Amino acid sequence: MPLTLNLSDFHETEKIADLPRRLSTSGAPDAAETKPGDLAYYAPWGNLALFYRGSGSSDAGLIILGHVNGDTERLATATATEVTIEAAS
Repeated sequence: MPLTLNLSDFHETEKIADLPRRLSTSGAPDAAETKPGDLAYYAPWGNLALFYRGSGSSDAGLIILGHVNGDTERLATATATEVTIEAAS
C-alpha cells in the first residue's frame, strides 16, 4: 500500500480495475449480494470492483472485501480514471 489503479465502468453498476497480481481466495466467505459501496474481488478475472449500485449478483467468484461509506452513486458520473487505495489507520 498504497496501490494506484486505473478504473473503468462495468455494466453501469461498478467501477473495476485490474490488480497487479491475483489474490488468494483460500478461506474466503460465501458470495453475498452486492450493495452500493461494496468493495469486492472477482476471482475469475482477478480484478477489483467498487459497486456504486447494487448488482443483485451473488456470483460464487465475487468476494466482498469491505465497504466504502458515503455517496457512491457519484461514481456513476465520475470522470476520474485513477484511484489510490491506502490502508486506514
